[in-house]
Amino acid sequence: MSKFDPCKKYACKLQTCLKDNVYQPSRCEKVIEELRQCCIINSESLVCEGIDKSKPYEHNTVDYNTTTKIKS
Repeated sequence: MSKFDPCKKYACKLQTCLKDNVYQPSRCEKVIEELRQCCIINSESLVCEGIDKSKPYEHNTVDYNTTTKIKS
């Protein structure tokens, strides 16, 4: 019997967002924060392992589309 995981819907939402946005975390900050907030409330959630709940998410990746200029 599986236990209901309250944060699973946010983890799935994050996977969808990342897939739809070429795995650019900077484009999914809102969803990442929703997951983090769920993990703060539900620390027993399995999907929260590895989530830093002590501070808001800060991305340090470069968004390829904003750094690449198309030459005409």
